[in-house]
Amino acid sequence: MMTIALLVLAAYLLGSVSSAIIVCRLMGLPDPRTQGSNNPGATNVLRIGGKKAAAITLVGDCLKGLIPLLAAHALQLETHGLAATGLAAFLGHLYPVFFGFQGGKGVATALGVQWGLYWPLGLSVAAIWLFMAKVVRISSLSALVAMGLAPFLLWWLWDDPWLVGMQVLISLILFWRHKSNIRNLLTGAEGRIGTGKPDRN
Repeated sequence: MMTIALLVLAAYLLGSVSSAIIVCRLMGLPDPRTQGSNNPGATNVLRIGGKKAAAITLVGDCLKGLIPLLAAHALQLETHGLAATGLAAFLGHLYPVFFGFQGGKGVATALGVQWGLYWPLGLSVAAIWLFMAKVVRISSLSALVAMGLAPFLLWWLWDDPWLVGMQVLISLILFWRHKSNIRNLLTGAEGRIGTGKPDRN
């Protein structure tokens, strides 16, 4: 039990390291919390800093979810420990203790959790995300479709109540964090990738 508690704490602290804010500071870019969509995530960094900064941010956010789950597997934790670790990393990104609890929306970190939990799940979600982005060219919609399907994919690939419950909770929180995007999608105001218009993701 102590091992799980320590790993959950470490996962939350790692999740609290904001890749977007750190990358922008190191590259001399504006604070993503005050520019563009005001969201410290890879899509907003792309908007204000370009592809290189966004790619580094995306990788960093994914690693925050991936590394704790790989550690949990290495420690041979049972599924409730895996679920707690993944949720802690995700919540760390959303509510980072090091940055005034002002975090991103969590899509990339959730994807990292999925890759670390079970790579076929991560691959499936990433493929849906990329396919949707290519077809509809709307970042937020692509993320919502991919993460909305994630609980069903996990149930199909690894039918465990702890893990499926974790993914359901993560997906619900992601939808809540994207509520402004959903409103824009319903009104047709959401911007498209590559148009220069903010999609608030």
